[in-house]
Amino acid sequence: MPNSINQQILLKSRPVGEPKESDFALVETPITEPGEGEVLNRTIYLSLDPYMRGRMSDRESYATPVELGSVMVGGTVSQVVKSNHPQFSAGDFVLTYDGWQAYGVSKGETLRKLDPNQAPISYALGITGMPGMTAYFALLDIGQPQAGETVVVSAASGAVGSVAGQIAKLKGCRAVGVAGSEAKCDYVVKELGFDACINRKTQDLSSALKAACPNGIDVYFDNTAGPILEAVLQQINLGARIPLVGLISQYNAENSPPGPNLMPLLVKRALIKGFLVGDYQQRQAEFVNDVSQWLHEGKLKYKEDVVEGLKNAAHALIGLLQGKNFGKLIVKVSDDPTR
Repeated sequence: MPNSINQQILLKSRPVGEPKESDFALVETPITEPGEGEVLNRTIYLSLDPYMRGRMSDRESYATPVELGSVMVGGTVSQVVKSNHPQFSAGDFVLTYDGWQAYGVSKGETLRKLDPNQAPISYALGITGMPGMTAYFALLDIGQPQAGETVVVSAASGAVGSVAGQIAKLKGCRAVGVAGSEAKCDYVVKELGFDACINRKTQDLSSALKAACPNGIDVYFDNTAGPILEAVLQQINLGARIPLVGLISQYNAENSPPGPNLMPLLVKRALIKGFLVGDYQQRQAEFVNDVSQWLHEGKLKYKEDVVEGLKNAAHALIGLLQGKNFGKLIVKVSDDPTR
C-alpha cells in the first residue's frame, strides 16, 4: 500500500433533474483497517450504471438511497491488500461493492473471488457480472424466448441490452434493437448480430418497429420505458412477455411522466414483470458458467467504455444518463496487474 490516504467521492446534494458535478465531492480520508472477518481492497475498476441515479434521490424505491455525505454506491473489481478472512489472501482479485473510492473494507462473505484466466477481471462488472446476469435471467426467465419469435431490446448497445439481444439470437429469435445513434445501431447489427436496429433519435418509432417486426413483437426487453414502450405496446402479439428491467427514460424526470396506454396488455393477455437482479443471486453460478462458455466459444461479443481516474466518475455518470457512453461504462481507478 503506497500510502495511508484514501480518495472517496461523496454524494454532496440530491440532484433535481439531471445530476451535476457539483452534486458530488471528492475528499481524502485515512484508509480504514479491516476488522475481524473483513478484507481491505484496492479498487481497480468501478462500475457506473443507470440505477445509481435512483440511489441519489430520496424518493421511495426498491433500495435505500445514498445518505448525503456518504460514499456513492457502486460495484467494484478490486485486489485484496489485507485480509482478516480465512477465504481471502492479499493479492486475490475480487468482485465487491465498495463504491466510489480508491480503497474499501468489505465483509468477506460479500466478496466473489475472480479468476483472471476465466475472463478479464473487468468483465465481472459487465458481461459476467450484474449487467450480464440481468440480461440472462430477465430474458430467459421472464421473456422466455422461443425459436422463431421476435425480441425487441431497448438501449441495445448498452451493457445489459447488448447481451440480451445476443442471447435472443442464440435461442433462435429475430432480435431487433433500439439505440440512440447510427454508430450504435451499426455496432448492434454488424458486430453483435442483431437482425435490425432502430435509431430512436432519427426514426419514427411506430413505423420503424412495424417495418423491423413484420410478424409483431413477442418479447420486449425494456431498459427504458417511456416512448419506446408506448410504441412497442401497439405491436405486441398475443401472449407477449415484457421483462421490465430499467426506466432510463425517466431517471432524470422531476415529476412522474405520463404512462403509455396499457390497454394492449389486456387485449393481448401480455405479461409485463419487473426484474431485480438481486433476486437471482442463488443462481449466479448457472449464469457465469453459461456466459463464460459462450464468451470462450465466440458466441458473445462485449464492448467496454473505460474512463480513466476516479475524479472523472461523476462526469462519466452524467454522460451515461444522457446516452453518451458506448458499451459497458467503467472507471479505471488504479492499475490492473492482469493486463
